[in-house]
Amino acid sequence: MSGVVYLIGAGPGAADLLTLRAARLLESADIVFHDALVPRELLAFARRAELVAVGKRCGRHSTAQRFINKRLIDATRRFAIVVRLKGGDPLLFGRAQEEIAALESAGIAYEIVPGITAALAAAAAVGTSLSQRGAVRSVAFATPRVGSGEDVSDWLRGFCAADAGAIYMGIGEAPAIAAALLAKGKPLSLPVAVVENASLPSERIIHTTLAALPALAKLQFTGPTLLLVGPQFAARVTATNRAKNALDTPAAARRA
Repeated sequence: MSGVVYLIGAGPGAADLLTLRAARLLESADIVFHDALVPRELLAFARRAELVAVGKRCGRHSTAQRFINKRLIDATRRFAIVVRLKGGDPLLFGRAQEEIAALESAGIAYEIVPGITAALAAAAAVGTSLSQRGAVRSVAFATPRVGSGEDVSDWLRGFCAADAGAIYMGIGEAPAIAAALLAKGKPLSLPVAVVENASLPSERIIHTTLAALPALAKLQFTGPTLLLVGPQFAARVTATNRAKNALDTPAAARRA
């Protein structure tokens, strides 16, 4: 048997944001190799498939990429429909290219099924467009994360050249990110929307500024978290500050 490998984007987490094509393939899959962050509700689509966790999470035990590549290739000798289910979109900040190269080298047929990337779900949660007519015409997706053995990332150059952007896998480095952006001339007042677990019931949104971003290091983030940076989030920051000031003001003063 020579099966086909489907590299599928699971989307940001909510099961009903999975694409119809992805759902159909999961329902007919023989085996599914899935990331650690893929919710059980999504795996439930693969009713007849063998489920294999091959998650890669920072600071935790993870499956070596070469081993994942080998398992995908080996699976096509036993199964007709092999699914590699990745969080978000498979082609953005994942290791899809390494898997594609391995499959092509082995002569294995594959198909890529896009998914909703977390930045789009985060912007939807905030209720603010990543682009804005006449003001924000370019948006950069970046990550400061550097894997073992990789060269130092120059993510700042492209990110700062854009009008706004989304920073993936960066909440753990919030103080360093703030310092780096300030060193590149970004203002202290630059608005930042921090979104954890976008699209899920546990979703959390924090509106802040570049000046206050390092303070978030004191908070605990357990789910995938994005930093949305740009002038279009200013109104959200202002509204948040007004609400906070209203709560901090004594009732007598508010009545006066």
